[in-house]
Amino acid sequence: MRTDTRLSRMLHVLIHMDRHQQSATSDTLAQMLGTNPVVVRRTMALLKEQGYVTSEKGHRGGWTLSKPLSDMTLLDIHQALGSTSIFAVGLSTDHPQCLVEQAVNAALTDAFDEAQALLLKRLGSITLAQLAEDFDRRFRSEPRVDMRQNGTG
Repeated sequence: MRTDTRLSRMLHVLIHMDRHQQSATSDTLAQMLGTNPVVVRRTMALLKEQGYVTSEKGHRGGWTLSKPLSDMTLLDIHQALGSTSIFAVGLSTDHPQCLVEQAVNAALTDAFDEAQALLLKRLGSITLAQLAEDFDRRFRSEPRVDMRQNGTG
C-alpha cells in the first residue's frame, strides 16, 4: 500500500518558498520533489483555492505565498489538499452479517475516530512558522564543511 506524502511534501515546499522569498516555478518545485510539474501545478492549485499561495504566469512568474507561515497550520494544509482520512488502515466489509466482523469493525472504528481526532487537533496546533523555526535551529547547529578544504568548492 502506498503512503500519501502530499502533506509532508507540501509543507516542505511552503517552507522553502518562504525562505527563498521569491516565486518558484512548477518546474523548480517538481525538480526539488522529484516529480512532474503537472503534479505540482495540480497540488499547488488546491493550496491556491484556499488562499495559501498565488501564481503568476509568464517569464518571471511562479508560485508565491499569500499568507505568512504563522497564519497556516498543518491542519490547514492537510484540509486544503483534500485529505479525508489520516489512516490508510481500513475495515473489512466482506461479511457484513458476521457478528465477529461487526464487533471488530466497531472497535476499530472507535479507535480510529479517537486517534484521528487527537491527531487533527495536534495538526491544528502547529503552524508552519514553528516548523520553519525548527529548521532554522537545525541549520544553525549543523556543522558546516568548508568546501575549499575538500576540493569540491
